[in-house]
This record gives sequence, structure tokens and C-alpha cells, in this order.
Amino acid sequence: MQYKAYKDGIRLSRLGMGVMRLPIENQDDSRINYEGAKAVIDDCMKKGINYYDTAYIYHGGNSEKFLGQALAEYPRDRFYVADKFNLQADPDFRAQFAEQLRRLKMEYIDFYLLHGIQDNFVEDMLECGCIPYFDKLKKQGKIRYLGFSFHGSPANLKKILKVYSWDFVQIQLNYYDWYFGDAKELYEILTEAKIPVMVMEPVHGGLLADLTEEAGRVLQQGDLKYSQASWAMRWVMGLDNVQVVLSGMANKAQLEDNINTFEEALALTEEDHERIKKAAQIQRSAVAVACTACRYCCPNCPKGLDIPFLLKAYNEAKLGGAWRLAGLDSLPEDKKPSACVNCGSCMKHCPQGFDIPKYMEEMKVMMEKG
Repeated sequence: MQYKAYKDGIRLSRLGMGVMRLPIENQDDSRINYEGAKAVIDDCMKKGINYYDTAYIYHGGNSEKFLGQALAEYPRDRFYVADKFNLQADPDFRAQFAEQLRRLKMEYIDFYLLHGIQDNFVEDMLECGCIPYFDKLKKQGKIRYLGFSFHGSPANLKKILKVYSWDFVQIQLNYYDWYFGDAKELYEILTEAKIPVMVMEPVHGGLLADLTEEAGRVLQQGDLKYSQASWAMRWVMGLDNVQVVLSGMANKAQLEDNINTFEEALALTEEDHERIKKAAQIQRSAVAVACTACRYCCPNCPKGLDIPFLLKAYNEAKLGGAWRLAGLDSLPEDKKPSACVNCGSCMKHCPQGFDIPKYMEEMKVMMEKG
């Protein structure tokens, strides 16, 4: 495992474990398969991963409980935990932080973040009083390093950087968003400010591990020993200001592939970068909605729709024809796209700002036409 010096003598594994996509039971995201998930954490520890990222809302609140239990058998100085304050889940930051310590069964949190800041609630986050409070906890040793995760515009990133001396910032960073989103500008703003970057969605929610056949062939022209996910990880690792790359590894196969990537330090060649850029361009033409399947939209849907699943079907239909939506016919009527009530709650929580009700309506029409 590769490590990188952070500060205060801390060395963090370049690969971090994102505890938001653990094995579950009965397709219920809140029911973690403890045995399967614990096996993944144990393997992570054996392989030298020492950074574990959870949040108040992951797995319906059970991610924190699971992580605290899974890590309890290991010495506290062998790992670092990142956790997050979610303003939308509970604006009472004092109560939320106290509950997180109880769930984790820990006396302090190593890396604490304001969770998923978006443009539509930047002001609410800055004015709610949480930053001075968390700074106080930092001085007390309850928080070691304070940062935030961000899904907003470059202008608002600059605004947030002015209000506090942040220890780190977490952004969505991958080669797809670098070429076709704001990722490059966000990274450069943080690099100029000398703030270490923690990376989420390095494979864009699996999009870059499941390329179209044409895009995949472009990468295969390079070194065949690397998986599509590995190409994406190696690209992110090549950015000097990246501290930790998070991956929501749900099984041993994903872990082994990532470990193989992060045990090496092979830089991408100029030809590699050209292949990656070309693959990204091809992939973009085949993707209608670049959903990362973060599932932030799901808990707030009044109809309980599996929105990432439906958007994946939407992408397949846009690429290959409406007939690809036939698989949705087996869903109960109240779980189909037609069940969407256009309330817009999902849009308020979508880090990407997708117009989800519009896509649901479009799918409804496509399915009606057959």
C-alpha cells in the first residue's frame, strides 16, 4: 500500500475505504450484511488501508454503527475515521455530533466534514453556527481535522475557503468530470490554496468501470493488466495534491483490484492520458445522465423510488432504444417511473443537480408508447 504524508506526522493510505456501499440484505440499504461487510473491513486493515469514510446518513444511519463495531478490535492509532455533519438530515449540529460519537463508540473523530455542500444551501451552512462549534471541538480534541465535502460551483468553493482555515476538502474528482465538468477548476482552486484534496467518486459511481464497448477498447490498447476501474484510479493518483482516493468497495474482488493498483506507483504516460481522454469522450456520447448512484435522492422520495436504478435504465434506453425499459414492467406500479409525483425533493438533494422528475416523465412516456 502506498502512503502519503499528511501533517503532524500522519501518513494516510492513498486508498481509503468509503463506507457507504457495503453489502446489504434483502435489497434494503439500511440493513448491512455484517458478516460480509466485516470481512471487507478486515481485509482493508490487513492490506494497510487506514482511512475510513462514513457519514450520518449512510445506510440509513447504520454505517457509523457498523464501522465503530468493525474497528473496535483494532488499536485506535492504526486507523483514521472521517465522518460528516449533514445539515439537511438534522440541523442540530450539537446533537448530531454527539450521536455520531455514540454510534462510533469513539472519543474523537479524526477527519470531520460539513457534508456535501451544494450551491442551494451554502449560506445556510455558513450561517447556522456549526463552523465555530466544530472549531471549538477541534480545540478540545474531539475533532482532529476539519474540512468539508463539496458538490457546488467554483465561485462558492472560493467563498467557503474564505471563512475558515480548512484542513482538507473532499471533492468529486475523476477523468470524466475533469474533461466535462468543474473538477479541474475545483482541484486547481484547492491546490492554489494549499489545501489537501480527498477524492470521492474516482470511478464516477461505477461509470468508468463499466465503459461502453467502444470506450473500453480504447483503454485496452494500453496495458491489458489494468481494469477499467484501475485506469481511473491511476489517473486520479497522478494529481500531486490528492491525499486520499476513496472507493466504496463492497466485495473482495473490488478490494483486490484496488489494492493491486495502489501497491504500485506507475505513472501514466502521455499516450495513456490521450487514451483516457478519448475513452471519456466516447463514453460521454453514450451517457444521458451521469448519475453516480450516491443515493442521496432516495431517502427523501415520498414514493420510495429507486432513482439510481431507474436512471440507469434511462441511460440504457437513450443509448439502445425504448425497448430496453421493458425490464421495468416487472416492477410494482408504485415503483415505476410513472409513480413520480414531481415534488422535486430528489433534486434538492442531488449533488449533480439533475432534473430527475423530467427523466421520470420521459421514461413514463417511453414505456406507454412501448
